Amino acid sequence: MRTIWLDGAQWLAVLRIGLGLWWLESWRHKDKKGWFERGTGIAWASDVAGKHRWPVVRSGFEKIVAPRPKAMAYVVVYAELALGLGLVTGLLTPVALIAGLLLNLLYLVLMIHDWAEQGQNAMMALSSFVALFAMSWQTWSLDHAIGLFL
Repeated sequence: MRTIWLDGAQWLAVLRIGLGLWWLESWRHKDKKGWFERGTGIAWASDVAGKHRWPVVRSGFEKIVAPRPKAMAYVVVYAELALGLGLVTGLLTPVALIAGLLLNLLYLVLMIHDWAEQGQNAMMALSSFVALFAMSWQTWSLDHAIGLFL
């Protein structure tokens, strides 16, 4: 493989780190007080799910998320932080990439009608997929430094 400036493994690490920074930015810009104290994030998602054209999304949200809005707010917000930190540092990278891919797919399905969100989630999912199957933790990662996932 011919590349410019960095080698292929290093470019894949750049992709992984950039994806991690994207997750960290998603976490950083969230109104945590709104999510945790006023339930704004889950209330918004409930409104979206309630109007969803696919019954499985509405019923799934009602069974899994609606009964525990406070806990789910913490799960969503801190999942984004954990994904960002894991990908930037390269710690438990395959786990973070799979979890991020699944979270992006959940967001993609929930927000199927929001074109702005669709682009972001599709690109993040694609980046996760590429970084996972190209084993992007081989360079510039704690996983590589401690010999995980060789």
